[in-house]
Amino acid sequence: MRGRGRGRPRGGRDDAGMTPLFDLLVKDRLIPVLVFSFSRKDCERLAYHNQHRRLLDDAEEARMVQLSKELVDVFQLGETALKGEIFQLARNGVGYHHAGMLPIHKEVVERMFTSGLLKMLFTTETFALGINMPARTVVFASLRKFDGVQFDWLRTRDYMQMAGRAGRQGLDDEGLVLSYVDPRDLDEAPLKRLVGNKPEAVESRFKLTYATILHLLEHLGRERLAEAWEKSFNQFQHRERSQKARERNHREQRRLVELHVAFLRELGYVDEQDKLTARGRIARHLHGYEVPLTEMLFKGTLEPLEPAALAVVFVGLVHEARRADQGAYVAPRLFGGVRRHVGQVVRRLALREAEFGLPANTKEPDWGLTAAVVAWCEGAEFEELEEVTQATPGDICRTYRMAVQLMRQVRRAIDPAWDLADRLGSGADLLNRDEVDARRQLELG
Repeated sequence: MRGRGRGRPRGGRDDAGMTPLFDLLVKDRLIPVLVFSFSRKDCERLAYHNQHRRLLDDAEEARMVQLSKELVDVFQLGETALKGEIFQLARNGVGYHHAGMLPIHKEVVERMFTSGLLKMLFTTETFALGINMPARTVVFASLRKFDGVQFDWLRTRDYMQMAGRAGRQGLDDEGLVLSYVDPRDLDEAPLKRLVGNKPEAVESRFKLTYATILHLLEHLGRERLAEAWEKSFNQFQHRERSQKARERNHREQRRLVELHVAFLRELGYVDEQDKLTARGRIARHLHGYEVPLTEMLFKGTLEPLEPAALAVVFVGLVHEARRADQGAYVAPRLFGGVRRHVGQVVRRLALREAEFGLPANTKEPDWGLTAAVVAWCEGAEFEELEEVTQATPGDICRTYRMAVQLMRQVRRAIDPAWDLADRLGSGADLLNRDEVDARRQLELG
C-alpha cells in the first residue's frame, strides 16, 4: 500500500531544521505529537525524515504489527500492503495524513492513531476537522498557509481549532502547543493575535443557487422568495451592523435574487407567471451544475453518449485541478468532440451570466482527468492511473465520487423510460468500483 503511489518526496524545505525539536519531544516523552504542515508533500517528507525514530517499545511494536494485519484484512488491502510505505512507517510509530491520500488509506492511519500506537503524525489541517483525535503535543511546522491565492498567516480560528487537539482527556493535565517559526518571519508572525485574540467571526456561505431559487419559487411564489435570504445566516450575521449597512445588504441581496430569477426566465426555466417549466422542474433536482446539465439535456448534448463518455463529461464538470496539475494535455481522441461541445455550452452560459451582472456561478469544465477516467472505465487498477495523471489518489477518488453523485441526481431527475437513464447508471457504475466505492469502504470498516 503506497501513500501516493509516487515514491518518496524529495527536495523542498529543510526538514532537518526541526530535528532538535522532535528529539526533545521524544526525550521528554511529550508524545504522541500531531505536527501540522500545510503542504501534502511536506507531510510526507517530514514523515520520511523521521522514519529512523523507534518510537514504539517491543510490546507496542508487536501490537502495531498485529493491528496492521487486522487493518489489511478488514479493508481487504492485499497481501503486499504490509510492505507499503504507510505500514512500514507505522512500525516505528510514524505516519502522515492528508487529503491527497485515498480515503481508505486515511482511515487506516486514523485507526492507527486512535489506537495510541502512532506517536508522531504529520498532517494537514484536515485532520483537525470533525475528528476527535487529540495528542499530548501539537506542533505547527509553519504559521503560514496557502489560501488559494497567496501564502498568508493562519486565521486565529484555524490556529485555535488545530491547537485544541493538544491534551488528551484523562491522560494529560495540560496540552503543549509549539510553533516552528522561520527566523526571518519571527518579527512578522502575529503570535499575539493567534494566541490571545478572539477567533474571527464566522462568515456566511449561504448561497442562493439556481436549484434553491427554483424550489422556493415553486413552494413560496415570487412574492415570498426574498424571505429565504431574510431568514438566512447572512441576515443574522449582519444584525450587529449599523442600520444603514443592514439596509444596504438587504437591498443588494434582493437585487441578486431578482437577477437570478430574470436569468432563469430568459433561459426558459420559469414562465411569465413565475411557474416552473419543464427545464425548471429538472434543474430543481440537481444540486450543483444544474443549469449547464439541464441545458445539455434539452439540447441533446448527452443523448448520443455511451457510459464512458458520460463519465468523462461528469468528471470534467466537477473536477478542479490543483495548481501543480493544471494545463495537462488531453489527446483529441479521448472524446475530443464531446468535450468541445460541452465546453461551448458552459461558456455560453457563463458569458450570459456575466452580461446579467451575476456572480460567476458556472465553472468551466476541467478535462485534466480525462485519460484517467478512460483508463478507469476500461478496468485499470487504481495504481495504474498515476501513469496518466499527476493528480493524487485522494483527489481522483473524491472527484469520481462527486461525479457519481451528480450522475445519479440527473438519472433520478429525468424520465426513467429515457434510455439515457440506463446509460447514466452504467456510467456511474463504471466509476464507482473498488477504491472509489464509498459504500464498500463503510461495509468493510
